[in-house]
Amino acid sequence: MDANVAVSTTSSSSSEDLRLQLFCYDQHCQDQDQGQRVPLLLPTKIMDAAAAAADEKGQRPDISEDTAHQISIDPWYQVGFILTTGVNSAYVLGYSGSIMVPLGWIAGTCGLLLAAAISMYANALLARLHEVGGKRHIRYRDLAGHIYGRKIYALTWALQYINLFMINTGFIILAGQALKATYALFRDDGALKLPYCIAISGFVCALFAFGIPYLSALRIWLGLSTLFSLIYIVIAFVLSLRDGSILWPWLTMSARDYSIPGSHSTRVFSTIGAVANLVFAYNTGMLPEIQATIRPPVVKNMEKALWFQFTVGSLPLYAVTFMGYWAYGSSTSSYLLNSVKGPVWIKAIANVSAFLQTVIALHIFASPMYEFLDTKYGSGHGGPFAIHNIVFRVVVRGGYLTVNTLVAAALPFLGDFMSLTGALSTFPLTFVLANHMYLVVKRHKLSAIQKSWHWLNVVGFTLLAAAAAVSAIRLIMLDSSTYHFFADL
Repeated sequence: MDANVAVSTTSSSSSEDLRLQLFCYDQHCQDQDQGQRVPLLLPTKIMDAAAAAADEKGQRPDISEDTAHQISIDPWYQVGFILTTGVNSAYVLGYSGSIMVPLGWIAGTCGLLLAAAISMYANALLARLHEVGGKRHIRYRDLAGHIYGRKIYALTWALQYINLFMINTGFIILAGQALKATYALFRDDGALKLPYCIAISGFVCALFAFGIPYLSALRIWLGLSTLFSLIYIVIAFVLSLRDGSILWPWLTMSARDYSIPGSHSTRVFSTIGAVANLVFAYNTGMLPEIQATIRPPVVKNMEKALWFQFTVGSLPLYAVTFMGYWAYGSSTSSYLLNSVKGPVWIKAIANVSAFLQTVIALHIFASPMYEFLDTKYGSGHGGPFAIHNIVFRVVVRGGYLTVNTLVAAALPFLGDFMSLTGALSTFPLTFVLANHMYLVVKRHKLSAIQKSWHWLNVVGFTLLAAAAAVSAIRLIMLDSSTYHFFADL
């Protein structure tokens, strides 16, 4: 089947030919189902051909470039679960300590809600830019390059790569911490150190990456990820409620202190860092790549997925964050499961669930890099489970995750560097670029008030990113005298 077949939407005979071609593709997949489903590595024009055939007026935009991954096949609710998998990852177990403790009840609660509203707005803007200039842009860098040119294309790709690399490394650290916490529940001899746990986590993440060829192939794993998230969130919530509730008066617990710790200058910098964590909690930095997998109508379905993420999908985050802070106040641990008291086996289940969910969540944030490597350097022949394609994934993805794992083991206090990365990449990608690109593309359709609003966002978030970067650099300098490479934290 010719990958460059032209689709005419004005000719009924051409539409019939297209339907026949698509039927042949479906038949191919059904034939492969007799053994193991092996989707064709088709260019994106063919993957979106059904939508093009449905548009009899010929207004359906072309997709900007070919890709080795599947796109345009996922329902909006699957994409919604991808987004909520990132939101409710094991990182939520640290938000009580990293957001609520520096901000307190009023600022922390208002900050979480306000950050959700602002993030929803910025992501909706970005979603509406998915089809610009008669093309559907399936990568963030493609969209930025189309609007600004080659230099901004390269800058956007660099920012996104650094951001996702740091997030992936952070996930491996989280998984290692969950493994170590599980081990410490049963043996307190310190034999299994954090760098060893991180190495095990990286190996498991690599095995998972070998077997899941592209983002759309997660499917059932998204359901399992949701289950794992609910397990550790419900356990952390219930045990925190049990620890802090007056219904258990036999629990000896010191009076909770909700005051913000530290000196005045320390509070200022910790507040800025907490604001950066608020942004990190809701945003992926890879919305166009996620949106590329969704079925047409692309913008409408993506908005449904975003509403799901920022309503129902965010409730578990709020529940565990508020409950953890309510129960333990300013003494809340940076990993909530280390603060809770309860049966060992229940805490073990929570930690193992956090470990397994982290393995799945990492694959989502690594998928843009996998897509780039598969498209640029992959064979482009055969199904994703052909021997040569499996070997390619083992070598290339294995090498990528090996680097992630080495960095994670060497710098287990990576949270400081992640704050700096968030300031230099997450803020620009999610807020500054999204608002400015919308200004550039829609400039003739916006009123003066609307233009002023978007410029206010561009300038405001640029200043906030600069402040967050200064705060992160200060934190790195302070912690560099405390921690060492391959530390057993």
